[in-house]
Amino acid sequence: MTTTASTTLRDVIGLDGRLPRLADTTLIMIDFQNTYRSGVMALEGADEALAAGARLLAAARAAGTPVVHVVNDGGAGTPYDIRAEIGAVCDAVAPVDGEPVVVKGFPNAFHETDLEKSLRGLDAGPDLVLAGFMTHMCVTFTAQGAFNLGYRPTVVAEATATRPLAAPDGAVLSAATLQAAALTTIGDLFGTVALTVDDLTA
Repeated sequence: MTTTASTTLRDVIGLDGRLPRLADTTLIMIDFQNTYRSGVMALEGADEALAAGARLLAAARAAGTPVVHVVNDGGAGTPYDIRAEIGAVCDAVAPVDGEPVVVKGFPNAFHETDLEKSLRGLDAGPDLVLAGFMTHMCVTFTAQGAFNLGYRPTVVAEATATRPLAAPDGAVLSAATLQAAALTTIGDLFGTVALTVDDLTA
């Protein structure tokens, strides 16, 4: 049986499906923390996504694109302890002077944080580019949060990663399947999805 894809909600309500130019956006780097490179929260493809994130960040800086970094703080002794090496931002994408760092405690980086205030301070327009960890969690819910506030988020797929999880029926859902499902959910309504960094810079 041949399965035909349904029309996206974006198409149904007439939202623009074109990708923005990186130079015309604000980049939000979400949870690029050592948390996700080893140990209990290690993600499949984390190093490859980090390398893509580093290329994206370098391109944004070269284009004069404003950058905001987001980190998740789970508290002392957790894999998300931002005061320890395990929860620190990965060296390859570390913030530089002038780039705001927003600390969050929920998957949606806009919830109970200064993210929107930081964006206003940067005079950010409606177009945001999102990258980071984990695709099915903080990337997806930050894209939803941005959409709910009237922003136009775009997620860079190659600069995201996730991990395998048990489905409700007990079967193991592979990281690749969960990655595809999360990106498809985003693309159905919350924002556009760029497969590669080059898609925003070419």
